[in-house]
Amino acid sequence: MKAVTYQGAKDIQVKQVEDPTLQKKDDIIVRITSTAICGSDLHIYLGAMPAHKDYVIGHEPMGIVEEVGPDVTKVKKGDRVVLPFNISCGHCYYCEHDMESQCDNSNPHKEQADTGGYFGFTERYGNYPGGQAELLRVPYGNFMPFVIPESCEIEDEGLLFMSDVLPTAYWSVENSGVKEGDTVVVLGCGPVGLMTQKFAWMKGATRVIAVDNIPYRLNHAKKMNNVEIINFDQHEDTGMYIKEITKGGADVVIDCVGMDGKKNMMEKVEQKLKLQGGTLSAIQIGMNSVRKFGTMQLTGVYGSTYNMFPLGNIFERNITVKTGQAPVIHYMPMLFDKIANKEFDPTEIITHKVPLDQASEAYKMFYEHEDDVIKVVLKP
Repeated sequence: MKAVTYQGAKDIQVKQVEDPTLQKKDDIIVRITSTAICGSDLHIYLGAMPAHKDYVIGHEPMGIVEEVGPDVTKVKKGDRVVLPFNISCGHCYYCEHDMESQCDNSNPHKEQADTGGYFGFTERYGNYPGGQAELLRVPYGNFMPFVIPESCEIEDEGLLFMSDVLPTAYWSVENSGVKEGDTVVVLGCGPVGLMTQKFAWMKGATRVIAVDNIPYRLNHAKKMNNVEIINFDQHEDTGMYIKEITKGGADVVIDCVGMDGKKNMMEKVEQKLKLQGGTLSAIQIGMNSVRKFGTMQLTGVYGSTYNMFPLGNIFERNITVKTGQAPVIHYMPMLFDKIANKEFDPTEIITHKVPLDQASEAYKMFYEHEDDVIKVVLKP
């Protein structure tokens, strides 16, 4: 089959690799019909998250069930399914309590990370080949797949982001405690940031402020979500500016940027030397813009080590910090219903649809912010 593979930093190639096979009795094989490039994939693309050569990447897939193991009863050949990026068993403590992103049985590499497993996220997170491919082996076939009803006529693009973007954004708003009347600041106007802005309004926020430094992304946020927009390059201290215009700070700040924010020279050097996991710029903006007793939700991915983390100021101002990978599976039925009822339109974030063969060029475009790209859908 054809698959998007890692060959080295900034070297992504579509290659012929072996077809996946059933390995356990509850595995399924899915023929991928649509997948997408995520900002998290750029950590692998840049070499910041070590992967071995020829590793198949990608964690936002959907498709048609091609083969099922003998113990699989939830799906059958021919079913159309969306697959969550979380690898989740369905029967451990975490899966049974709606915390599927920390499944106890999905990551055999406990010595590297006591965390859950994810499609296409390197050996550290279970070494599961990703979904930017023609075929995908899916473990735990009786728990993971979301089966799209046969009567559903919504095209792939309207459902694909149930795999990651939509549940991550919805969970970010819910986990941060956004409530009616809140002022919410969303750092980042990529796909997750855009949907987070939309869901903040839907949760009852009365003011939503979007922060980025890329003009076309800010314009997309304003057009799509009717938010206030702030270009952080235009302010000496964006956090303090937000604190001023909100008269004391936002109730909730949701960081959808993470380690990929704008780095200063010292952070660039420290990251190359593996002394720093990335930039703290988003956290610094968030800390200065949130009110006392407010909440900062860190949804953007962060690396392992951070110097000069402003813990003291967070502590003395009673700021609550929440973080982590979103649990996806239990949100999928609710999000499907909202999409089917036309409460929102996920396709608003799509700017490019390209064949899987063009993945290398698409990654470069996505990383370089070319052609006003927001979200790229790959079609095997």
